Amino acid sequence: MKYSRVIVWFRNDLRVLDQETLYKAIQQSQEVVPVYCFDPRMFEKTELGFPKTGIHRMDFLLESVKSLRESLQKLGADLVILKGKPEEKVLELAEEIGCKAIFYSKEATSEELTVDKSLEKAAFTKGIACESFWQSTLYHIDDLPFPIKQTPEVFTQFRKEVEKQCKIRSTFPAPKKINYPGEAVIPNPGELPNLQTYGLEKPKQDAKSWLEIKGGEVSALGRLQSYFWEKDLLKVYKETRNGLIGMDYSSKFSPWLALGCISPRTVYEEVKRYEQERKKNDSTYWLIFELIWRDYFRFIAKKHGDKIFHINGIRNQEDSWRRDKAQFQRWVEGLTGVPFVDANMRELKATGFMSNRGRQNVASFLVNDLGIDWTWGAAYFESQLIDYDVCSNWGNWMYVGGVGNDPRENRYFNILRQAKNYDRNGDYIRLWLPELKPIKGFDIHQPWELSTVQLRALKIQLGHTYPQPMVKIPSLEKAY
Repeated sequence: MKYSRVIVWFRNDLRVLDQETLYKAIQQSQEVVPVYCFDPRMFEKTELGFPKTGIHRMDFLLESVKSLRESLQKLGADLVILKGKPEEKVLELAEEIGCKAIFYSKEATSEELTVDKSLEKAAFTKGIACESFWQSTLYHIDDLPFPIKQTPEVFTQFRKEVEKQCKIRSTFPAPKKINYPGEAVIPNPGELPNLQTYGLEKPKQDAKSWLEIKGGEVSALGRLQSYFWEKDLLKVYKETRNGLIGMDYSSKFSPWLALGCISPRTVYEEVKRYEQERKKNDSTYWLIFELIWRDYFRFIAKKHGDKIFHINGIRNQEDSWRRDKAQFQRWVEGLTGVPFVDANMRELKATGFMSNRGRQNVASFLVNDLGIDWTWGAAYFESQLIDYDVCSNWGNWMYVGGVGNDPRENRYFNILRQAKNYDRNGDYIRLWLPELKPIKGFDIHQPWELSTVQLRALKIQLGHTYPQPMVKIPSLEKAY
């Protein structure tokens, strides 16, 4: 054995299946100490006044860490819970219990990389080794057919090159047993914090919410089984993925992928098994296609570093953004007076989730209709989304802001056209905007087109029961 005792520091890899860090630690050491550290910097308030990690995202994280601990306990180990800066607390634990190495997953963006460098530097002075492993993507970083600095700027080129020249590595098996030092070395593995620890309250299940997602690897694998095999929904994924209501219009794997409760390779292998045993079609490929998009944003973030967080983006493009906090707050609260935007924003606030179609529309409205700083929108999504992934979130917002990887110059979405395509009868609006429920059909998307007499008959008064639109909305006839 290379080491007598090793710490496995879990980060956004909260699983035991296809967990290379854990697998290698078991191979190379006599004893393994799994650790998770709650970093207080993740729970501070942003300059805009909301927490960096909001209530729904935090609740999902706590569920995922709890699930990981239970999985490890079944394997004869436990999960040591630390609170504080990981670069300090993990090292302190290593010294305290005599660990000669710390194993962890490699990350792609600066906050995490800064922590890594601090940890590695301090550990080196103590004679403690640090070993890190890349395991967040479908295609391994070492297998790319180009250096990171030459990652293609256009997704289609990236996709074609990796599909043609890369082989996806096999998953690592889950361990059957973990040799853990036990109470003599670790008498108290620590308590999980709760929401109140960070000044948050347990979110109440909104009566309108259809969302049935619980954090953790067990739930992730359960969803995989349900979506692919029990409900047999993978075969129609491409046709249904732009839906708005219900659990099953899309796979909903993204929250679990974001925290690493399931790996993209596990999903990929299950798709391939489904293709062999059930059906291979455009939908089965399309799910893999979406995993490649996820990879692409991670490698773009690795290539461009902090530029993905800068207002000028990776294009270094100057623009005159507005920073009107009152207007931004109306967008946040779903009070813009544009039903398709407001319904999506209220769903996000109530559940921590929003459909892909909704995200594109509310982002376009904030950036293109209100002209507000796109980084404000990205920061709000970071706080709220249970499937927040730093690279995908900021990459997509750059895209909408016109400072990212989009070969098209104009990313404007015609809200009414989108509403007609994806919510023609207004069912989604009626779910989230009960004050407009009496309006029949598509008219619910454009209440300003109804006369005062018509609205009064429905007991609706624009500017009172529902806001007047913040901006003039282009008619259905305008392009896109």
